[in-house]
Amino acid sequence: MKKSVFSNAVLKNIAYVTMFIDHFFAVVFLEMIRQQSAAGGETTRMRGAYSAGRAVGRIAFVLFAYLAVEGFRYTRSRRAYLLRLGIFALVSEVPFDLAFSGQMIDHGSQNVYFTLFLGVLALVIWEWAGENVRQLQRCHVSRRATDWRVCVVVFHMLQLGGVACCCVAAYAMHTDYKYMGVLLIVTFYLMHDRGLLPVIVTAGSVMLLGIWSVNCLKYKDVYTVSYLLRFSMRELYGLAAFVPIMLYDGSKGRQLPKAVCYGFYPAHLLLLHWVAETIAG
Repeated sequence: MKKSVFSNAVLKNIAYVTMFIDHFFAVVFLEMIRQQSAAGGETTRMRGAYSAGRAVGRIAFVLFAYLAVEGFRYTRSRRAYLLRLGIFALVSEVPFDLAFSGQMIDHGSQNVYFTLFLGVLALVIWEWAGENVRQLQRCHVSRRATDWRVCVVVFHMLQLGGVACCCVAAYAMHTDYKYMGVLLIVTFYLMHDRGLLPVIVTAGSVMLLGIWSVNCLKYKDVYTVSYLLRFSMRELYGLAAFVPIMLYDGSKGRQLPKAVCYGFYPAHLLLLHWVAETIAG
């Protein structure tokens, strides 16, 4: 029997903490390494700590992808849910670019809210097309009719096409985690009623193969395919997220206001950017 320990609110807090650790090392600690290196100091241990900190951060996105599906399933208004994700994607872009590139606008990468928005949009399209299929099945009397079968095939193609379009958009926009993030959200949605082990195996495969394929597309002229596979395996640190997921009891818990939950992302990026700029002098 599953032991009930963590509420939805606790999962969010774990996601926030691991995300903060990841971004602290990616923004502030990396600047500390640069300063130490520029001064001629030894940075081997610091780089080891940096790698460990980024490994902890792999947990965050897995939790956010899982929580995005939970939000999609239980929200009162999916339109409002999508709108919130879209608004905070726009609000967070300047803090994200400042933190990771030092520029106000960097078209080379977009923040994770864009990934979450596209993932949830894929679910909206999937459910809309699926509901049309179910309506056809309820209303149809003779299932041998060619036009009925054609309509069903069309809506199933729309389901797959919606996911594919969102994946292409994530890659073209250079969102955080790109299409792997979209596929992970879709995976959690489709595997919701399956056992824990199949979900872990499927999610792990999506994470590894998704990031590997992204890296192959980006670095195919620089590194070998086998090296990129080994490099991409660090994404599997995110599987540690299944420990709190396994202990999730499905309850809502004591939630912070939505503005605080959504605003933490841009706010902490601005803070880390300011700290890194202070260190850089």
